[in-house]
Amino acid sequence: MKKTIGILAHVDAGKTTFSEQILYHTKSIRKLGRVDHKTSFLDNSDIEKERGITIFSDQGIFEIGDSIYYLLDTPGHVDFSTEMERALSVLDYAVLLISGVEGIQGHTETLWNLLKKYKVPTIFFINKLDRTGANLKEVIEEIENNLTKDIIYISSLNNIDEELIEFISDRNDELLERYLEGKYEENLWIEELKNLIKERRVFPCLGGSALLDDGIEEFLEVFDKITYSEYENYKEKAFSGRVYKIKYDNNGTRMTYIKALEGALNVRDETTYFYDKKITEKISSIKLVNGSKFVNVDRVEAGDIFAVTGLTSAMPGDGIGKILDKVNFNMAPTIKSKVIFDERHNVKDILRYFKILESEDPALNIIWNESLKEIQVSIMGKIQLEILKQILLERFNLDIDFGPCEIMYKETINNQTYGYGHFEPLKHYAEVHLKLEPNKRGEGITFENKCHTDNLNVGHQNLIRTHIFERNHNGILTGSPITDVKITLLTGKAHNKHTEGGDFREATYRAIRQGLEKAENILLEPYYKFKIIIEPEYVGRVLSDIQRLKGKFNSPEMNINRAIIAGRGPVATFMNYSEEILTFTKGKGNISLSYDGYDICHNSEEVITKKKYNKNADIEYTSSSVFCAKGSGFIVKWDEVEKYLHCEKVY
Repeated sequence: MKKTIGILAHVDAGKTTFSEQILYHTKSIRKLGRVDHKTSFLDNSDIEKERGITIFSDQGIFEIGDSIYYLLDTPGHVDFSTEMERALSVLDYAVLLISGVEGIQGHTETLWNLLKKYKVPTIFFINKLDRTGANLKEVIEEIENNLTKDIIYISSLNNIDEELIEFISDRNDELLERYLEGKYEENLWIEELKNLIKERRVFPCLGGSALLDDGIEEFLEVFDKITYSEYENYKEKAFSGRVYKIKYDNNGTRMTYIKALEGALNVRDETTYFYDKKITEKISSIKLVNGSKFVNVDRVEAGDIFAVTGLTSAMPGDGIGKILDKVNFNMAPTIKSKVIFDERHNVKDILRYFKILESEDPALNIIWNESLKEIQVSIMGKIQLEILKQILLERFNLDIDFGPCEIMYKETINNQTYGYGHFEPLKHYAEVHLKLEPNKRGEGITFENKCHTDNLNVGHQNLIRTHIFERNHNGILTGSPITDVKITLLTGKAHNKHTEGGDFREATYRAIRQGLEKAENILLEPYYKFKIIIEPEYVGRVLSDIQRLKGKFNSPEMNINRAIIAGRGPVATFMNYSEEILTFTKGKGNISLSYDGYDICHNSEEVITKKKYNKNADIEYTSSSVFCAKGSGFIVKWDEVEKYLHCEKVY
């Protein structure tokens, strides 16, 4: 039986130490390393050892009985959330660590919501119970109040206690009836527990101290008994897999990390994925990776996690083989910065290095801004910039710096509107009619097709859908990408002779932009969810600061020696607040921040004025259409387009 498990936690909850203990107890590693000694098995890059934090998701392999486990140790720092989320897409189970001292922190809730999105069965482990101030009961109550009521603490399965028996019985009418009749059978209850966990209806909880090796053996024993996989049933199917990571080795070879979901893959097999178009490439080698070591194999099967060479363009989230869908990741950068470099360097070389890093972390979204003649990089936070600078120096011997951080704004609409695009220069033809509606916040761009095949064939309809999702579409307030918009294809028109490749791209882009011109446009900015822990004497100061920073807060939780304040506020105002807290609390206060999506900008007019975006001067995003008369094309401005349309409005 093969299982992939991910270890997740808010930074400093002891995640890597916990992973280290698991590998040591299962004899996957011979010597127990420590993060603070810079000897941990999974934090194997020099940068991770120096910083003492996990930056890259690394994997280990261990066995318990006849089960093979692939363990993914993921970053806990909010700046590396995109790396963490990519690993979630291939997990069978997750272990969510929570500190017995700090309890649930801001990023813990983000992790919980992502696990819910990816439907990953989750087991809690409350760590650091050896520390002064740790309180197992309080943390469990905190989980019940903030994450889930369906949590049950398990100390052992060797002798199941009455509480666990009743907990399982309450969730299965048949077992409840047997229990009331005195017909309890342990194996039936254990099997039902396994199913409840797999269905995310129950979340077991264990506890201990990873640093002191307390509770690790008990965790492994319980975890192996309450988890299962069914990959054996899918070995004979056609191969399909999911890419979750890209990494270049020391020789510059591109390694594509894949989870096999069905079937088998052999060296020299050809497999398919989608990158602008369907691509088929041959697998050159397959490697099973364990920390910094790997073993070459000729074949992998459903349930395996591995790296291959030979795939040149596959990206994290891509389906491989039979399944060609793509995962849409939630976590997105909120800040951008420009790259500052010595002008003696060739900008093309620098851009090439950054593009390598972008293939490993697509969220970097590297852009060459032609008008400003600068390279721009998207990031989650300032720590990520420090890491990028170090990576470029170590890997490419390139010493660079970054400019001031700028907030990445987005735009959306607040009402329903229609957009029309027509592209008909000589010997070209396409027309597209779209309906644009507001989506719920955080829903992104969605698509619906209501176009009849009598008006436009399926191929052209699919082409329009592709053009909607193939790039960001800039808004008209600041030129920032639009989001949270539902786009419906209503109708369109092609020409048997003159419609060529790219015509529907032009018409679609113009239709979106023309719709935005008529809509009520809104500027959005990224928000943080925050949790501030301070001594009670600073509560008044902090509440005043939160209001000054345009944030909102819940009623403070007070006890004798600390106060906890939770709330939400703009990234723009809160990104540097941690430094303020450390200063006025003399290092005793702290704030944990986690990305909480986009919402209405607190100072829209100020930002719009500062951006000075001229929607009419943006040649890449035009709302005008091109029509043809007397053998030549002519431009029609957005507010006149509807007078010239060729399609009848039947909606």
